Amino acid sequence: MRKNTSGPRFKALLEAANISTTGFAKFWGTEAQNVHNWYTRGVPAYRMEEVSRLLSVNSEWLKTGEGIKESPSLSPPASNGDHFDANDPQGSYRFIHPNDVELAFFKETPLDSSDKTHVIQDPDLSIRLLRAHLDQLEVRPGDAICAHMIGNSMADRIEDGSIVAIDRSLTQVVDGEIYAIEHDGMLRIKYLHRMPGNGLRLRSHNSAEYPDEVFRPAQIEEQRIHILGWVFWWSTVSKRRPVVPFL
Repeated sequence: MRKNTSGPRFKALLEAANISTTGFAKFWGTEAQNVHNWYTRGVPAYRMEEVSRLLSVNSEWLKTGEGIKESPSLSPPASNGDHFDANDPQGSYRFIHPNDVELAFFKETPLDSSDKTHVIQDPDLSIRLLRAHLDQLEVRPGDAICAHMIGNSMADRIEDGSIVAIDRSLTQVVDGEIYAIEHDGMLRIKYLHRMPGNGLRLRSHNSAEYPDEVFRPAQIEEQRIHILGWVFWWSTVSKRRPVVPFL
């Protein structure tokens, strides 16, 4: 019988998914010390299959380090219908695959009872991206958020209703890159260009309908123009379904 050496791999899987010992123990319904013991003693044999399914890895790989690592399919929900997310402060757990990153959604919403809006997090929405996409662009998961593209000012590159991902750590303007900005409470997606004297040019991809906008430093302050971050990913759905010939 092959020796159970699963402890270090089990610990590495939790760390890769940003799952704490306490969070996993709470989901599992046990004490944190019991889970901590698995790091050195290994996952108990009678728990191996269940833990492997939960972490979406093959049980043989988890146990011995041999064979194929990845499970053929993602893990099913827990028996009580919950999903595991150790970062969820509300305690309604949802499992996050180690290869994924879950990003919060931000949206433009009315401010009190006035006509003004502001940009805040939407607690009911989130999206998962492959961690490899962020790693490739050196985007830290904690700096990334998502939002919806509203309107056709960036068509045909980013269509109305697309989801965009934003790196909040990159707010310095690199000419010609796409950024998300909050403009007097509005959420806008634009190409940005620096102008002499610390001015700013906003440019739309659909320039035929949306001409350039140029703002002087005083206007940037007066109109509360704030760069939220660099747009590094977006989803765009095709405008039409292709017609299959000869049917």
